[in-house]
Amino acid sequence: MPKISPIHWKKFEKFLRFVGCTYKRTRGDHLIYERSGLKRPVVFPKDTEIPVFVIRNNLRVLGISVEEYAEILKRL
Repeated sequence: MPKISPIHWKKFEKFLRFVGCTYKRTRGDHLIYERSGLKRPVVFPKDTEIPVFVIRNNLRVLGISVEEYAEILKRL
């Protein structure tokens, strides 16, 4: 199982666009993305690095495994 490490918010934003999410709005310093079929939106802060727990929670919302996430990041 690949290890998840903190990444820059712009790289995570590219990942979300790659998996079909669209930008909905900004609230404070948090970006909110959505995709049809999701029960809740994907929310992450506009910090220099997104913490691992935020990435894991958003992967759970998207229904994407850690392995799939690592493979997609290699392509970007």
